[in-house]
Amino acid sequence: MRLFQGLIKFGCIIGAATLLLACSSTPTYNPTVFQYEIDKPLIEAAKVKTVIIPHVNLGAPSRNYLQKVEPRVDSQVSSYLKSKGYKVLPQRLFKQHWNTAVRAYGDPVDPTTAKVNMKSFVQIMQSVRDQLRETSDLDAFVFTDIVEFEVPFNGGMKHLARWDGVTRRPSLQGPGSGVSAAFDWNQPAAVASLQISIYDIELKRLFASRGGLDATDAIDTRSSKGGYVRRRSVLENDAYIMEGIQLAFHPFIPFKDWPGKAK
Repeated sequence: MRLFQGLIKFGCIIGAATLLLACSSTPTYNPTVFQYEIDKPLIEAAKVKTVIIPHVNLGAPSRNYLQKVEPRVDSQVSSYLKSKGYKVLPQRLFKQHWNTAVRAYGDPVDPTTAKVNMKSFVQIMQSVRDQLRETSDLDAFVFTDIVEFEVPFNGGMKHLARWDGVTRRPSLQGPGSGVSAAFDWNQPAAVASLQISIYDIELKRLFASRGGLDATDAIDTRSSKGGYVRRRSVLENDAYIMEGIQLAFHPFIPFKDWPGKAK
């Protein structure tokens, strides 16, 4: 879908001279913003006020090192939703009904391949939905998948990576403080994004998008040839996580600093 374009404001006339300084309140355009999908008629009909954040992914489970940070990310998503006026039901309610349904229909995730049996997943979700509909005023499910893929840090002299609306610099890991002159900046590094998928009480999709978080790889300063290694602490920057959350929810929740083009 087309991307939003921010409005650029010009002003700040100084003195009697007609010197005009450009004062932009709009963020730098980033062409990597995710092409979100939104069903406005369904959203208007759903009148979403009360949501719950499932503890499971909509897709395949995240890597182990990402699963460790999922509770912290979900906590920030919950806080963000509450700050925007939404009621967020306790995640433990979803877990309780999910575990009960898994005992009835079986675990939808194959433990050896991590593949998801969507037939079982849908049956379990329908069961969870039915239980929550009877015991709460739930309007929608907000799935928060942390997805990982690779991009290069080859943007300009500062070696920037851009994906899903964010711009990040590489970090170093190891005893050294510099990068080898022979380092190949075109080699890809692992990065993570937050994928938001919102479904109404009838399990119809209202909205889907992604926002970039941070790199999960760092430059290995111990390597003479230069390469990447998994960061010891992944997604530890709360500001980066919040930026990814704001990007991922736009325009379901408008983000004034969204760096895309207007439709």
